[in-house]
Amino acid sequence: MNLEDIYQSTLVVDIAIGFIVIETFALWAFHQLTGRGLVVQDVLLTILSGLSLMLALRCALTPGFWPGMALFLITAGLAHGADLRARAKAKRDGY
Repeated sequence: MNLEDIYQSTLVVDIAIGFIVIETFALWAFHQLTGRGLVVQDVLLTILSGLSLMLALRCALTPGFWPGMALFLITAGLAHGADLRARAKAKRDGY
């Protein structure tokens, strides 16, 4: 498998999805162990939005998975909208 094959397959996207999952777990574990760092609940909508976009890309690269792509794009949009709304509310409330 050469570099061109790797980038034309879903492997790169699978690796990115893996990093998102590992990063989320690491954020959670660090906060649990030290009480410092980001609280996963504070960034969960951002993580969900990015993960949904990666899953939509993976579906787009897989023949016949266009319904999944549509579902994940909708999920990404809803998560992004909810994230913006939560941030606007927090700013309005003075947090």
